[in-house]
Amino acid sequence: MFKLDNKIAIVTGGGSGIRKAIALLFARQGAKVYVLEVNEEAGNDTLTEIQKEGGKGSLISCNVADQKAVKSAFEGIYQNDGKIDVLVNNAGIAHVGNVLNTSEDDFDKLYQVNVKGVYNCLQAGVYFMLKAGGGVILNMASVASVVAVKDRFAYSMTKGAVLTMTMSVAKDFVDQNIRCNCIAPGRVHTPFVDGFLARNYPGQEQIMFEKLSKSQPIGRMGKSEEIASLALFLCSDEAGFITGSNYPIDGGFITLNA
Repeated sequence: MFKLDNKIAIVTGGGSGIRKAIALLFARQGAKVYVLEVNEEAGNDTLTEIQKEGGKGSLISCNVADQKAVKSAFEGIYQNDGKIDVLVNNAGIAHVGNVLNTSEDDFDKLYQVNVKGVYNCLQAGVYFMLKAGGGVILNMASVASVVAVKDRFAYSMTKGAVLTMTMSVAKDFVDQNIRCNCIAPGRVHTPFVDGFLARNYPGQEQIMFEKLSKSQPIGRMGKSEEIASLALFLCSDEAGFITGSNYPIDGGFITLNA
């Protein structure tokens, strides 16, 4: 079950954290994984791990906010492999701030990557999936898509957009063999969390880590590998009856904190 043999999968931002875990797992399950990453060093690290494990993959340097670059990348993949089976829209950036201390530059940057970047990849992905007879799309939303999270004004805006874009694509192409879903993670322990704590709480990293962990009702942060497992299921043939859905994976954050 949950095999991706002979599937061509694109994972955007596959260089670290959840994105890297998804790329590695998909390759282990038989997919040929194209890692689209603006950070070539990080992307190469992921590709090296894929190849060490005997998987198939390739790195494409790409800024998802650049529509021409995205179209070129997707066209190259389609010409090389004749299809695109799976697209995981994972590239994104975070931001901490409320409406008063979020600068226009910060807002615009988040929009360009988290909203326009997803749009660019959705447009290219749907186009080539239709040419090949269908496919599966998974977008990375957030608990911030559906509930208020303190000091995440601009970030929440972008993830709300991801949620509604997911539903729109699912509705528009449900009769053309394209499924589209999204995942809404809670707080997950990634390099971003460690960097955030080091920058903002020097000397208090462990204390703040425990505090953030306990903000999840289950008592800990999620693991990247746990998010990747849900992504694998939703992109597999076993999930063929699922589209237009948002899957919280949040340690009870949305429901049990209500």
